[in-house]
Amino acid sequence: MNAPLLLALDCGTQSVRALLFDTAGKLLAKAQTALDGYHSPQPEWHEHDGEALWLATAETCRKLWDLPGAARELVAGVAVTTQRGTLMPVAGDGRVLHPAITWLDRRRAAHPPRPAWPWRAAFATLGLGATVRDFAARAQVNWIAEQHPEIARATAHWLLVSGLLHLRLTGRVVDSAANQVAYLPFDFKRQRWASALDWKWGALRCTRAQLPQLFEVGTQLGQITPEAAAATGIPGGLPVFAAAADKACEIVGSGAVAPHQGALSYGTTATFSITTPRYLEATPFVPPYPALLPGQYNCEVQIFRGYWLVRWFKEQFGHPERALAEGLGVATESLFDALITQVPPGCDGLLLQPYWSPGVRHPGPEARGAIIGFSDVHTRAHLYRAILEGLGHALRDGCERIERRGGCAVTELRVSGGGAQSDAAMQLTADLFDLPTQRAHTHETSGLGAAMAVSVGLGLHRDFAAAVAAMSHCGRRFTPNPEHARVYAALHRDVYRRMYAQLAPLYRRLARIAAR
Repeated sequence: MNAPLLLALDCGTQSVRALLFDTAGKLLAKAQTALDGYHSPQPEWHEHDGEALWLATAETCRKLWDLPGAARELVAGVAVTTQRGTLMPVAGDGRVLHPAITWLDRRRAAHPPRPAWPWRAAFATLGLGATVRDFAARAQVNWIAEQHPEIARATAHWLLVSGLLHLRLTGRVVDSAANQVAYLPFDFKRQRWASALDWKWGALRCTRAQLPQLFEVGTQLGQITPEAAAATGIPGGLPVFAAAADKACEIVGSGAVAPHQGALSYGTTATFSITTPRYLEATPFVPPYPALLPGQYNCEVQIFRGYWLVRWFKEQFGHPERALAEGLGVATESLFDALITQVPPGCDGLLLQPYWSPGVRHPGPEARGAIIGFSDVHTRAHLYRAILEGLGHALRDGCERIERRGGCAVTELRVSGGGAQSDAAMQLTADLFDLPTQRAHTHETSGLGAAMAVSVGLGLHRDFAAAVAAMSHCGRRFTPNPEHARVYAALHRDVYRRMYAQLAPLYRRLARIAAR
């Protein structure tokens, strides 16, 4: 009757959610607020009012306390998990000085700083000069310093969304080390700010004094201030614990805690990851990210606009299903599942490469999306299934790369994110990877991972292994169809693996022509 409750605040790309879990991982109450305040001052720019992210979080908390099961007096601790790579400058008095530049933003600094010449010579020898220049050009701190030097001079703190929320909740400039997935001078191997001699300090216009104090996952960052209590309704004085970025929390929330367990995230960005105690780079010189498990890593392959492609299809081609769903009073997603089942595996020869946005090394900056194999038999349903299959092929390619570099075979899959709610997409995934595939017992796996950090911090579970065993439970399991798996294996081996290498020269020519 008086069991403690764990509050997770999940500020993602599309919404903010306030989630109450018990120590068995059961979601007892959930409030949600859509984030619709994004704006694009120019093509490929993507911003959000930073203060509005905090206000939406506070509003969502206030909504929570009005729901059945939201026993505020039983809440024992709080943790935050947020979208990655969204950075903003903050003044000494806590004001956000410029809209948060989100992870979807593609602006670049025209004249970013360069590391000292010994580093440049070393990178040139290794063939990494372009990669380092790209890192510096993409860094938000460099763009703001270049375009708004007065803001850069007034900046006391460079904070991610997690850092801003921690500042608002605790009054302290603190963050979790496992949140630092961004263009910042972070040492991913040691999971702390880079040493004074690291090349990143020369490539980024920020100082160590402008960065928050970092804490290990599961340690206390501070406590809810009276001001935060008044804004959110969270009881004042409650401890706030360090969690991790949303993908890292999602992976552990889905139960993927060992290298043989592949974690697929079907979100705005689609990812394939494993959790490993080894520092393992899926692509050479592209670091793994901090895991929710202290001192461990998420070796990750990312499809930048992953399940965004599904939303794109629905907006551009899904009007019949949207109108029919409204008339029938059913979820639009259920009708799109029916589209998938109308088409056989392999889409009658239609194959999609889902690089709708360029990458850094694989795919490279020249990458574009491609669809090959069109014929007169193909319909909207074929295109929709081809999107899902193309994402699966790209993620399987990443899985195989990680297996080759890590020497450990992936034997099962855990899937989370919005796309994991589709049974048809789950079965397609099991068939394409030819691996047993399961979803977690709750869709809110990011929040569940953050709640685990609270439970460990409070000592309610002795460590993360105990928290995962008690709080992450298997949902439905999907077994591969052998006949479908054979079709996908042949397509992947004989066609998909060759597409990018053969199309890359054409992408480069396209870019040159478009730039004229």
